[in-house]
Amino acid sequence: MSLFNLLKQEFKAIVSNSAIILTVFGGVIFYSFLYPLPYASQIPTEQKVTVVNLDHSLLSYQLERMADATPQVQVVSRTHSIEQAKEEIIQGNASGILVIPNHFYRDLILGKSPTLSYAGDASYFLVYGTIVEGLATVGGTLAAKAKVSELLIEGEPLVLAQTQFEQANINMKPTFNPTSGYINYVVPAVFVLILQQTLIMGVGLLGGTEKSESGYWSQYQTFKVLTIRCFIFIGIYYILALYYFGFSFDYYGLNLLAAPIDLLILLLPFLLACCFIGIALGALLPRRELVTLVVLIISMPLIFSAGFIWPLESIPQPMIWLSNLFPSTPAIQAFLSVNQMGASLSQVMEQTTLLWLQSVGWGTIAYLAYSRVQKNAQ
Repeated sequence: MSLFNLLKQEFKAIVSNSAIILTVFGGVIFYSFLYPLPYASQIPTEQKVTVVNLDHSLLSYQLERMADATPQVQVVSRTHSIEQAKEEIIQGNASGILVIPNHFYRDLILGKSPTLSYAGDASYFLVYGTIVEGLATVGGTLAAKAKVSELLIEGEPLVLAQTQFEQANINMKPTFNPTSGYINYVVPAVFVLILQQTLIMGVGLLGGTEKSESGYWSQYQTFKVLTIRCFIFIGIYYILALYYFGFSFDYYGLNLLAAPIDLLILLLPFLLACCFIGIALGALLPRRELVTLVVLIISMPLIFSAGFIWPLESIPQPMIWLSNLFPSTPAIQAFLSVNQMGASLSQVMEQTTLLWLQSVGWGTIAYLAYSRVQKNAQ
């Protein structure tokens, strides 16, 4: 039997399996629009804050107006105690609290450092970060105004007072995320994980289906079946990957600094390792639906240990070792470096080598597991 006949039968088995088509094509396209949706506005704004003003001075009311004028915060209510403010958050009427302490104006006039207290609903990291950033900016602005006024009273010229009220001036410019938005931060890495998980599920579903029935696949050598299967799925996912790195990146305004040839070179070991993982899972798990379950369970640990949400230095070393068994970890690091940071292939050689080593390792496991399935079917 020729390889061309095997190619036709394998392709027919893939396109006639509705579960595979839905997972591969439906999953990739569906998630390309669904996942970035919560981050479409890039950063949250106008978060509702309640104010506990214990000072009731003119300056404290000015501070309230300054907080309400920031793009991050919207003052929606005023309460008389911290307990009432907590109740506002519990009832969902506010997401943050600004507490202006008693004697705030007096301490500021006396040259003391009054303490502003603020809190946010930390169950939503984006909301909490926005509230804290907005209120911290307001407090810093008011402190700068007070310091400049003090310098003017001491006879310092206005120009010098405006530039020397701090010992050091900070000029922060985002390097690889010019908008400081969450789409630029989250989506490029998650797209790589989506490609991996859907590919593993698609290949695993095909292998799991074959275990329940006899067919063409048992009549060919294991090496030939695995070669043709990987060839077809890699060809499909080259198209889907280019859809992600092409249309989707352009649609969301993401950086794409890599040359097309660099992407194609990086994709090959990544997709090959994913195919082998799918073949191994399909052959080892007793039922095909377990492939999807296993892939979904490992998704969250993989995304949090990939090194872009938390730096690798903050992740326990055993977790890094485990995550490096899967292609998404080095692939995310490599694609972020090449696409978003403009690195060359030589600068991601460590990740590329690891992907090829994973292909060899998972390929060996897939070959042994699938050959056993073929023997049982004969």
